[in-house]
Amino acid sequence: MSDDSLFREVDEEFRRDQALKLWKRYGNYVVAVALAVIIAVAGIRGWQYWQTYRAETAGAAYHHALNHLEQDRTDEARAILADLAADGHKGYANLARLQLAGILADEGKTAEAVEAYDAVASDSSAVRELRELAQVRAGYLLAGTESPEALERRLAALDRPTSPWRNAVREILASAHYRTGNFPEADRLMNEVLADPEAPQSMRQRAQMVVQLLEPMLAGRAAAVN
Repeated sequence: MSDDSLFREVDEEFRRDQALKLWKRYGNYVVAVALAVIIAVAGIRGWQYWQTYRAETAGAAYHHALNHLEQDRTDEARAILADLAADGHKGYANLARLQLAGILADEGKTAEAVEAYDAVASDSSAVRELRELAQVRAGYLLAGTESPEALERRLAALDRPTSPWRNAVREILASAHYRTGNFPEADRLMNEVLADPEAPQSMRQRAQMVVQLLEPMLAGRAAAVN
């Protein structure tokens, strides 16, 4: 056996001896750390699976409720939505709350519907889009009773040039101004909707109808003044 081979064997034996000593000294810690990593990974995977399962289950229940609504089976839909709102997946829970508020509105329970919408609008855990949608829906319900000034205060945060809800706010305020006899302001707001290229076609059509309806009223007022 050459000297080099002998030295390699001695070196390997020394390393095995050192590794064995280290394992005897720290082996339990290594095993504990390994087990901790395995448990942590399993816990994360389990949590992810549970979240996915909850989301899929809540989504299926939500669409089942919508099918009931389409078939005018309101009581069945309300029961499913109430369960989702109480302890469903957070995203679908807020959607369910909006649907429940819509059911109240359809039943003519305006005050209760507005209260339900306001609860979503003030819920910081809900996504911003849903909170703003709740504000707008409440605004439409209140357009027939609230003063334009009160509605302006309520919807001030959404009444800005960059807001995607700006035309809905204009429509709500125009409705309130029309109801209270301020036809020039109603006309101005509806013309702003018509001039906005981003306004939905259905809203533009409604605005055109209101502007045409207001024309003779405004002409009559102008003639009376002259």
